[in-house]
Amino acid sequence: MSGYDQVKPHNIAKEMKTSFIDYAMSVIVSRALPDVRDGLKPVHRRILYSMNDLGMHSDKPYKKSARIVGDVIAKYHPHGDSSVYDAMVRMAQDFSYRYPLVDGHGNFGSIDGDGAAAMRYTEARMSKLAMEMMRDINKNTIDFQPNFDGEEHEPVVLPARFPSLLVNGTTGIAVGMATNIPPHNLTEVINACLAYMENPEIDVLGLMEHIKGPDLPTGALILGTKGIRNAYETGNGSIMMRSKCEIIEGHGGKYSILVTEIPYQVNRERLIEKIAELVKEKRLDGITDLRNESNREGTRIVIELRKDVNPQVMLNNLFKLTQLQVSYGINMLALQDGQPKVLNLKEIIAAYIKHQVEVIVRRTQFDLNKAEDRAHILEGFRIALDHIDRIIAIIRGSSNDEEALNNLISEFSFSERQGKAILEMRLRRLTGLERDKIEDEYQNLVTLIADLKDILANEYRVHGIIRDELTEVMIKHGDDRRTEIVRGSDFDIEDEDLIPEEQVIITLTNNGYIKRQPISTYRSQNRGGRGVQGMGTHDDDYVKELLSTSTHDYLLFFTNKGKVYQKKAYTIPEYGRTAKGLPIVNIIEIAQDEEISAIIPVKEFNENEFLFFATRTGVVKRTTLSAFGNIRTNGLIALSLREDDELIGVRKTTGSNDIVIASSGGKLVWFEEDQVRSMGRTAAGVRGINLEEGEVAVGMEIVTEDQEILIVSEKGFGKRTPISEYRKTSRGGKGVKTINITDKNGSLVAMKTVTGEEDLLIVTNKGIIIRTPISQISQTGRATQGVTLIRLTDDQFVSSVALVEHEEEHTEELATEKVENTEASEILLEEKE
Repeated sequence: MSGYDQVKPHNIAKEMKTSFIDYAMSVIVSRALPDVRDGLKPVHRRILYSMNDLGMHSDKPYKKSARIVGDVIAKYHPHGDSSVYDAMVRMAQDFSYRYPLVDGHGNFGSIDGDGAAAMRYTEARMSKLAMEMMRDINKNTIDFQPNFDGEEHEPVVLPARFPSLLVNGTTGIAVGMATNIPPHNLTEVINACLAYMENPEIDVLGLMEHIKGPDLPTGALILGTKGIRNAYETGNGSIMMRSKCEIIEGHGGKYSILVTEIPYQVNRERLIEKIAELVKEKRLDGITDLRNESNREGTRIVIELRKDVNPQVMLNNLFKLTQLQVSYGINMLALQDGQPKVLNLKEIIAAYIKHQVEVIVRRTQFDLNKAEDRAHILEGFRIALDHIDRIIAIIRGSSNDEEALNNLISEFSFSERQGKAILEMRLRRLTGLERDKIEDEYQNLVTLIADLKDILANEYRVHGIIRDELTEVMIKHGDDRRTEIVRGSDFDIEDEDLIPEEQVIITLTNNGYIKRQPISTYRSQNRGGRGVQGMGTHDDDYVKELLSTSTHDYLLFFTNKGKVYQKKAYTIPEYGRTAKGLPIVNIIEIAQDEEISAIIPVKEFNENEFLFFATRTGVVKRTTLSAFGNIRTNGLIALSLREDDELIGVRKTTGSNDIVIASSGGKLVWFEEDQVRSMGRTAAGVRGINLEEGEVAVGMEIVTEDQEILIVSEKGFGKRTPISEYRKTSRGGKGVKTINITDKNGSLVAMKTVTGEEDLLIVTNKGIIIRTPISQISQTGRATQGVTLIRLTDDQFVSSVALVEHEEEHTEELATEKVENTEASEILLEEKE
């Protein structure tokens, strides 16, 4: 036969298609994608199984990495040694795995991109948590399959006594598909599993009550929850990771930026090189020194700035131009029943729990079979001990083992296994003590067998065992979250059902730091108290805007230049009571010479409602609220101002409200809103109050006939006066006296309209805040100077005030407030004198 006759023609397109599909499926199933049950790719599973098989447990001495790699290649993974070692190295890196599965000894690389030492130099063993992956593997809990040459067997999946796919995440590129699952916190994931078992109908939002989001090995920040929710609900999403940075003020007004945590999978050395490169190219101007002070304890990158550089602007540029801020695409693709599938959060947890049910059932069945086998032998022993003389006679009368076995089976109906066990029984088992031990063991096995059968017949008990064992793993290995999830950013424009609707306090300092706090932060105190520290400020800073609103309201920010910006209240970041907050320039894009002069909350932008404006020179304007419904990121013109004028107040009105405006000289004008016609956004307005020389307008409010006028002066004096004591005037008049201005109380700084059921928050230039029920403030006539509302030192003055909902006094504060009541009484006596 010629060589030509042996050639078989094939269609090359068909052959390529078939071969490529076979190759693609091999990569997908056998190399690149993890199994949803144990979260491992084949190479990781083989490494752990090989280490377990070699006895390299967490409580045993370290062994050479080369020994592990060689065993894995020889028995289970017919690929290059570098691929196996690289996978093992990554499993040992605490900056790659949230919970390392390999305990490495030696140089296993660094976050700076340094590679690990050669495998002949390093040593390893299983980590304590890896032992939980292997627990009960020898109890028929999982299936085994032949290895590549059929001489060994390897596990199809590991028992995985914790949800490894979510806990440590994974990254893999297959053919035509890829997976990218970030690590999560072990405690949060197990709590979510427990919640799912408690209520299988729980939705993704319910699970997110427990799993807040990814928890990355390197810490850092995640901006917003929109991407997290998309990923958890659909299996696909994107999150923005940002380094944890701190602005430090040094000597001479110079600032430094300190970076203490960087995003996941960012090469620290390359990050520093990129910053240096940008400085060299003049794309970042103002950095005078760049130092890497990182060590084994953690990251510490110091960026020193020139004196004239705004540190927040520089930080924003660093986020924009470097990997101090990066996005992370989440694609939760895994193998389920041997098929690649994109899974949402609930589906991953459900698949894991289903796997654990199978593991527990198979383990229980294994234990049951073992217990029944042992009980069967003990039953034979019990019969033999009851007839020991006859047993001995049969054995002595038999010519060989086989005859003795057959005679025992024939006379006592023993099984073959029981007969062999009796023949092998030692004479010392005939003692009374040994006989008691056999009886006790048998009775214990009877109880155990009944219990194991009950577990197999009762799914609730199976779930109970899973809950107990997951809780045990959580207690032993769980830890605190490392990655902080920051709500309130441009990356967090999300469904509002994730944001709880609650009353909050928004504060803004004179230097432009803004923050959000729960309203419960400020406790109620009696008039004349010293107050509590409400915000940490520098000597040259103080709180100038403070308002109470709902997290779901829109906030309209009006600047002294007459522009308006818009944000949702929940996008303002929440900070602690003594924290300064975040610079307002990070929230809205105001110009360098702009300052926020008013903030007003709005629920809906209706055509039948208006915004009423007042300026420092007494000019007023009215514009329909719907004109401010769509505001660009860079703001809109709210009203046109003269060069020497500023906006001092904005109020939402119905079109038929009464307006009051007060001046620093202690005068007040009261007129009807419709005396000011509705104007366009860019109109300049008309005269609202006629001011004396040197006076300015200090407040504008809406008033009703059942309200009172609350006045607060610069030196902490105040009072409330019924509106009935005032007479209504025309727009543009000089007004009537509202307080008697003296050297003791100082000029007027604020005017509010109240009902007597609110609490008053007074803020000083030193950041001290006091909360006082309005009902405790004396009600006096128009021409009086008022009473002391807050005691101030010589270098203090009232910077702003705000009204909030009344809060009942807390019981635990009564002792403190009794002292404050005494102080307040002393002040009242002084005032009467």
